[in-house]
Amino acid sequence: MSIPVWLNEVKFDDRGLVPAVVQDDKDGTVLMVAYMNRDALVETLERRRGVFFSRSRNKLWRKGEESGNHQEVHSIALDCDKDCVLIRVNQVGGAACHTGRKSCFFHQVTADNQLNVTGEILFDPNQVYKNKH
Repeated sequence: MSIPVWLNEVKFDDRGLVPAVVQDDKDGTVLMVAYMNRDALVETLERRRGVFFSRSRNKLWRKGEESGNHQEVHSIALDCDKDCVLIRVNQVGGAACHTGRKSCFFHQVTADNQLNVTGEILFDPNQVYKNKH
């Protein structure tokens, strides 16, 4: 695959990263927010699977490489400033979050400004991950 010209228009930050919002293509649920460097974005385009840059590990992170819960990419869009990526995916395995939930956004603020934990746990992270997240 040749590198698309529009990739040169993405506004990566001073660390070479751009935030990526990952959304379920079927129901619109925001699954997670991650970061991508140029290599992660190119590999995502080539493989049509979610690839990100792990800031804590300082390396590429292929979603599902440990859990098997990978992301099949349906579409990629840039925001108006071209400094954020929106990726719509089919979340294979059902869970995008390392806690075993569908979405990383499971801490819901209630009407009385408390945090309420929501979201069914779909897998036990202690049984899936070699390293703690």
